[in-house]
Amino acid sequence: MGSKVSMDELIDRHAESLYRVAYRLSGQPADAEDLIQQTFLVAQEKLDQLRDVETAAGWLVTILRNLFLKQCRDRVKLVSLTDLADAPETQPDNLETSRDDLQAALLALPEEYRLVLVLFYFRELSYKDIAQSLGIPLGTVMSRLARAKAQLKRHLEGSGTLTGMKSGAGH
Repeated sequence: MGSKVSMDELIDRHAESLYRVAYRLSGQPADAEDLIQQTFLVAQEKLDQLRDVETAAGWLVTILRNLFLKQCRDRVKLVSLTDLADAPETQPDNLETSRDDLQAALLALPEEYRLVLVLFYFRELSYKDIAQSLGIPLGTVMSRLARAKAQLKRHLEGSGTLTGMKSGAGH
């Protein structure tokens, strides 16, 4: 059994990376912040279940993912592309536009594809770590990731924004 860790340590070590995952999943800063808060609340309630400090990151991502999927099922906080289209524009520079286009393309993906893609590219987890975190077979991770990349590429090509997108190598 690993050493015990405090909630303050978990927050200090993992809040930033969890926020990035939450933002890529939800598409909105406020929703990402809510997911992070909920994640740490659940983690605090279940801190005794964390057996090894070294697995804390995966444990927290699993909690975050479950909360996100519950929100999607409940249709409480779904972010739609029409919400993004109605948002006021501030004439961002090209980099911001690319980020917005990428976020819109990510939100267009089915949740199971988006989750695998976000964990692979933005959380930089290996196929094996994603499979363990999500409780799915390695082959499923690989096929979902391939489908997610293909759909993302089609979406970005269709919107004419496929510039500077790098292809990822397998972990």
